[in-house]
Amino acid sequence: MAGSIQGKLFRLVSFGESHGAAIGGVVEGCPAGLHLDESAVQEEVDRRRPGSTPLGTSRQESDQVEILSGVYKGTTLGTPIAFIIRNKDARSGDYDQLKDAFRPGHADLTWEQKFGLRDHRGGGRTSARETAVRVAAGAIARQLLATAGMAVHGWVSQVGSERLQIPYKELRLDRVYGSEVRCPDEGAAMRMAALIAQVRAEGDTLGGRISCVAQGVPPGLGEPVFDKLHADLGKAMFSINAVKGVQFGSGFDAAAMRGSEHNDAFVNRSGVIGTATNRSGGVQGGISNGEDILFDVAFKPVSSLMRPQPTLDREGGEVVLEGKGRHDPCVVPRAVPIVEAMCCLVLADHLLRQRAAQV
Repeated sequence: MAGSIQGKLFRLVSFGESHGAAIGGVVEGCPAGLHLDESAVQEEVDRRRPGSTPLGTSRQESDQVEILSGVYKGTTLGTPIAFIIRNKDARSGDYDQLKDAFRPGHADLTWEQKFGLRDHRGGGRTSARETAVRVAAGAIARQLLATAGMAVHGWVSQVGSERLQIPYKELRLDRVYGSEVRCPDEGAAMRMAALIAQVRAEGDTLGGRISCVAQGVPPGLGEPVFDKLHADLGKAMFSINAVKGVQFGSGFDAAAMRGSEHNDAFVNRSGVIGTATNRSGGVQGGISNGEDILFDVAFKPVSSLMRPQPTLDREGGEVVLEGKGRHDPCVVPRAVPIVEAMCCLVLADHLLRQRAAQV
């Protein structure tokens, strides 16, 4: 199948299925000589692994990252970095009822319409299990970005109807992963956790929103036409399971504003030109302008419910799927490191592309 490659110069090739022997990836284009902290890579993968938060799935995976090539004595060689993450807690029998029936909200039907067959065990390659590969690769990209002074932070800003109202510059983003909801504000986190627990008890699910900021991004990343920086970031976010919307800066609120309200006025900060406001979200004309790159990612409610759902089988007959398996009642807490990882991968790719374009 096509579509398993992210990036042009800094590239990730992803492989594997949810209930196969392993998932994994190959990172191409990482420069030689980068000191790679493998424990930091593992720490980021641990943040999204099943069982990492009591609010998520009960599936337990160690998600140990095994680096097979491209690194010698803690330093990248400039050759492909291959790694695998073995699957150890798959329960394929939980999905037997899905051999001939299509789950509402899932990719079961479209996958079968495209390929003529599908791996019904946990969704196969359409499962969010694959995103562990992205987090591992994104952790490598993050360490490359750090050498250029860039940092990426994500956090949960909404769960269902509960929304965080505090501006991001007033938040302690270093506290995100100290919260089981991945929200750095204690009051909002408690309300979000209570809502998730309530909906879980009802056998239902919730959607939410993740906000992300990339700081220290130099001006000049991105291309002015088809490879706009925010377009590539948007595509990367939409490649994440359950994502239904992405907005940068003022986003959809800009539709109700006038140009005189929305334009970011230029300011001179000790000889460095910047903007007084950041409604553009750090990107203008598809190119980073040196301000924080700020965006939001909206996630739909998880499609797998712990209650009966009417659906159809292959013959078009009506059947009822009973709620079964181990699923997140709300995906956003475990999706924060995924959003961060995809942002890091895109920025690393554009950083190398900008370096290649300069004399």
